[in-house]
Amino acid sequence: MQRHITTIKDIARMLDISVATVSRALRNTYDVNAETREKVLEMARQLNYKPNFNATGLAKRSTHNIGIVLPFITNYYFSAVITGIHEVAYSKGYNIILYVTNDSEERELSIIHNLSVSSLDGLLVSTSAHSAEHFAELMDNPIPIVFFDRVASDIKTSKVMQDDYNGAAEATEHLIKKGYRKIAHITGPRGLSLTEKRVQGYLSVLEKHRLPVREEWIVYSGFSQESGEEDAYRLLQGGEQPDAIFATNDRKAVGAMLALKNKGIAIGKDIGVIGFTDDPIATIISPTLTTVAEPAFEIGKKSCELLLKHIAKKNFISEEIILPGKLIERESTNHFKGYKKEKRATGRAGGRK
Repeated sequence: MQRHITTIKDIARMLDISVATVSRALRNTYDVNAETREKVLEMARQLNYKPNFNATGLAKRSTHNIGIVLPFITNYYFSAVITGIHEVAYSKGYNIILYVTNDSEERELSIIHNLSVSSLDGLLVSTSAHSAEHFAELMDNPIPIVFFDRVASDIKTSKVMQDDYNGAAEATEHLIKKGYRKIAHITGPRGLSLTEKRVQGYLSVLEKHRLPVREEWIVYSGFSQESGEEDAYRLLQGGEQPDAIFATNDRKAVGAMLALKNKGIAIGKDIGVIGFTDDPIATIISPTLTTVAEPAFEIGKKSCELLLKHIAKKNFISEEIILPGKLIERESTNHFKGYKKEKRATGRAGGRK
């Protein structure tokens, strides 16, 4: 026996009002009074009414599908972002479709050039490409696009980011406060806004404290753990070695820590390490990793909320949202010599009590 599917005609019949009034109440239009709207919504809940997005899509040229283009799904940061996006999208009746580039610029270009624009209402993007021309062409179609995390700085649309500049500055300040003076930075690929802002934040603090800026101590490469390990070996091959490493994300920081361990270098005492993300691995690795926590879940929510505003209003004015990070101190930046002195001083103070 075929199961009956509730329609707006059923709601109209139960409330003895017109189908048009039910439709307007469900769409929350201005010409339906609050009492009628509440009665319609309550009846819809009782009858377990589900809107037919295929039908409304044909009428409004809407699919209720949102595309997400991003480098990884196994990465903790991006999985947290997706969770935030999904929470907002699901609450508004939207489906999400993932397009994963594996951090490949070529794959991203292929995805965008072959994208079926008619199957999407909007697109959320964390780019792997250095150029943004393919997105400019896509927006001419037009389809709303909101960038998050890795943004295209020369595209005029809404963007949601963590505070890369100040987060990097805070990480570098922390290392200096802990007694490190020869600080290297293993960062992401050149040309990405995220990379450039973190490099700028790092350099600004070195210059503020009149510490040496050495080009060979700024290493550009990928975002993976393997890249972090290779970058650290490269730093150790030079004549003078740094006494601290600031990594652009936690995966690179973990790779650097593995390289230091393989070389018999004590992490913290000999070379401090700080990351950026607050990946769960930061609390598992030994020593635990000091990092700048990124608001990944909130970035996902804000990005999706902005995209839905662009979808609902064609001329919605673009917004740029920057969310602050939070430094979390753990063992990898414990300069043990100074730490022991602090402990002895505390002990003497305790004796006087």
